[in-house]
Amino acid sequence: MPAPILSSNDPTLHALDLIRPDMALVDAVIDDRLTTDVPLVREVSRYIISSGGKRLRPALLLLMSGALGSQDPRRHTLSAVVEFIHTATLLHDDVVDESTLRRGKETANERFGNAASVLVGDFLYSRAFQMMVDVNDMRVMQILSEATNIIAEGEVMQLMNMHDASLSEADYLRVIRSKTAKLFEASARLAPVLAGSNTQTEQLCATYGQALGTAFQVIDDVLDYEGDSEVLGKNLGDDLREGKVTLPVICALRTGSEGDRALLEAAITQGDKTDLVDIIRIIRDSGGLDMARAAAHAEAQRAMEAARALPDNAFSSALLQLAAGLLGRRS
Repeated sequence: MPAPILSSNDPTLHALDLIRPDMALVDAVIDDRLTTDVPLVREVSRYIISSGGKRLRPALLLLMSGALGSQDPRRHTLSAVVEFIHTATLLHDDVVDESTLRRGKETANERFGNAASVLVGDFLYSRAFQMMVDVNDMRVMQILSEATNIIAEGEVMQLMNMHDASLSEADYLRVIRSKTAKLFEASARLAPVLAGSNTQTEQLCATYGQALGTAFQVIDDVLDYEGDSEVLGKNLGDDLREGKVTLPVICALRTGSEGDRALLEAAITQGDKTDLVDIIRIIRDSGGLDMARAAAHAEAQRAMEAARALPDNAFSSALLQLAAGLLGRRS
């Protein structure tokens, strides 16, 4: 199962060249730990794991380990663990969101049904925790169990916020820092734990991960109104259909005209993307996309500041490049 890290035209490709041998070892762990006597579990798991994801979370753990000079062999197992946790969240998310397309392919729930997707997601969570136990480090268990719990809380918060046009930027950030950035943060934090680094270094790595994950999600939300469906591998306007209020919309509601705000509020409340062309125009003309990109830029800069405080080597340089490359992301 070759690592589908990034496409050849992705601006962060060169940042990840350093860890390709390590990613091959992570793939071997993933392949081994997906072994099961239940054919459907194996089929669904392999379908989504091999569907072209960027593998940013395991890549982050490996790059951070390199930056700290750590060669702990457990990093490959834990990289597979964070990928399993991430994949489980995708399976559950797509059922909740009733999504039909991810990474240019049918979602697992569209192909295999909701029940299979939820149950295989549960399998991946439980397999991840089995692997954590194998690592035999209580601090690792604390980090990953806390992250998994906070991710679930973020999912519930997002569900509570659906179709709420009054959602504030602070509440939006709280959701994405729980739902998305927390696993980035945990992945980065695991590296100094394995390396035996001090508390200050652990917090520095965690800051990088949280900032990178926040920037990644904000850009993802921008692309839902600015991207190309074929490049993105998902349907434009899905956030609107699902009633998700994201930062470009929040910014547009803050600066748009009264008529534009009324159209946006009605679309959010009803989950209606019939007027998507007009909504994209409103979000663009009101500066919503630019303001959201500026927020992502600030988070990427925060990540870069943390990376500059790490030991100066090829891996910390790659972490700088990874953060900078997010700002040019188009898929």
